[in-house]
Amino acid sequence: IYPDELLVELKPTRPARLYGSAGCETWSACFSPDGSRFAWSLGHGVVKVLPWPLPLNAEAPGSSEEKTLQCEQNVWGMAFGPQPANRTRAEGSCGVTEDLLLATGLTNGVIKVWLVSTGRLMFSLTGHTSVVRDLAFAPNGSLTLVSASRDKTLRVWDLSKKGTPSHVLTGPKNWVFKCSISPDSSMMASVCNLDSKAYLWSMRSYTFIRNLKYDHERTMVSCDFSLDGALLAIGSFHSTTGWWLDLWDPYTADHLAHCFWITLCCQPFLFTEDFLPLCNRALQVWDMEQDKLVLEADHNRVSGLCCAFHPQGSAIATGCRDGHVKFWRVPRLVPSLRNLCRTALRHSVSTFQVTALPLPKKILEFLTYRDIAKKKILRCSEHYR
Repeated sequence: IYPDELLVELKPTRPARLYGSAGCETWSACFSPDGSRFAWSLGHGVVKVLPWPLPLNAEAPGSSEEKTLQCEQNVWGMAFGPQPANRTRAEGSCGVTEDLLLATGLTNGVIKVWLVSTGRLMFSLTGHTSVVRDLAFAPNGSLTLVSASRDKTLRVWDLSKKGTPSHVLTGPKNWVFKCSISPDSSMMASVCNLDSKAYLWSMRSYTFIRNLKYDHERTMVSCDFSLDGALLAIGSFHSTTGWWLDLWDPYTADHLAHCFWITLCCQPFLFTEDFLPLCNRALQVWDMEQDKLVLEADHNRVSGLCCAFHPQGSAIATGCRDGHVKFWRVPRLVPSLRNLCRTALRHSVSTFQVTALPLPKKILEFLTYRDIAKKKILRCSEHYR
């Protein structure tokens, strides 16, 4: 295991009386798709957008390239729009240009969309009646935004056409905590807090596809697709057995693997390249291909509520309960050629299409991730000495 490497810690400037109070938490942090910007929700309705790599004076207030967004409500979810190079201006758009956008989900259910280059508020999206907990832009550059809310609904917004009403997805009976869009933008996954299943939705027809159901009652906390879309990772909590991380095939609804005895909360996690980071107070990063832990930081140094992986995989940002954000260096590991080939193939080929290919059984098992061990034990050294 590589020793954890803290690159830098950014701290908000606020009155002493507000330090540690409710509302100062960093509930969301994210990098832009091209990795050139970092957005940090530092509490009390304030978001800072910083250039990446961070300038030398990033810790000083008022750095020349940073933008400060006054959202006026606590920010729970954020998402950068797709890379400008991947889209063109649509006729009759909501004033959207080819500049980078940032969407912020607020306590009052409003979504504010900002122009990153100027820090100007472009427009607000209304419809949700409670906290907007998570946001996700479709990665295909279509300016399609999905929002997940405590009002038990998801909404799909088309920002390329002015006045287009949102598609409302209903069905969940509890707060919707997290949403994730597949890399090919064909499917979306969502999870609720007091539920024992994940929901899969079609991003083409905006209809429900299926549930991924658990046998026992779970509190669902997070979900994310792998970079090829062939795996869906789901984090959950069971009152008796603790925290679980499960890997599913979103096409067939097959439960491929489950990791247990996780002694840290896996509330925020995400796939990136071959890594799967988990973060809540402690931070751990697993190399999925080599099945080993490559980075670990104890809870006293992390104290995280959210995490964001840089698109090039060079760093992880963790947002903290006190409003701080910490950046960690990630070891560079070279993926194998066979794993790169699998990722390239599975990005555009479903499990059903793969299994129809006239290939040997072992190759089919590898391409469909059936070669993953059914059970894994992930132990945090902070709790197992």
